[in-house]
Amino acid sequence: MAEINFLEIIDLLGTAAFAISGARQAIVRKLDVFGVLIISFVTAVGGGTLRDVLIGNTPVAWMRNEQTIAIILAGATVTMLVNGLYRKLRNTLFLFDSLGLGLFTLAGVDVALQAGFSPGMAIALGTISACFGGVIRDVLLNQVPLIFHKEIYASACIAGGVLFFGLRYLGIDNTVNQVLCICSIVLIRMVAVRYQLSLPPIQKNTNT
Repeated sequence: MAEINFLEIIDLLGTAAFAISGARQAIVRKLDVFGVLIISFVTAVGGGTLRDVLIGNTPVAWMRNEQTIAIILAGATVTMLVNGLYRKLRNTLFLFDSLGLGLFTLAGVDVALQAGFSPGMAIALGTISACFGGVIRDVLLNQVPLIFHKEIYASACIAGGVLFFGLRYLGIDNTVNQVLCICSIVLIRMVAVRYQLSLPPIQKNTNT
């Protein structure tokens, strides 16, 4: 029972983190209140919705949990209220995005394992859960999704998923394992941004 409660906490914290992150991006693009709420919503549930549709877990998770909607509304509202403090809270808001990445990766991995998928597929579904809300957000904001052109983003999720299964193989307690992997994803993301690390872009061949 304790493990189930912990996983619920992971999911709710991830929802809050991404709701705040999405609202922040919408405010930066000067959307109105309705636009901020919509972007906050799709950022928070987009990846999980795609994951659930892919594995046939319907109705999707947020439609079966009214707490999710309440958390998104609260996160977006608080973000709008502290908008004037954006510059002072910039690093804190970046931390929410990084936390959401780690939390939703592990939540997605757990859903995939409960559905009987292999470790490789579980890592893929965890990455989808964590990243594709941001992809939908960026498309709606008319910008190239962050995952496709700069920074270590999806790669951090994959690395965290691999670490999770490595520690699982070694017999590490599941809850401790999840916490360690969430922290590893957050750390990778923060180090990558701090030192401007990214995967190399594909260079255009000027000889053709």
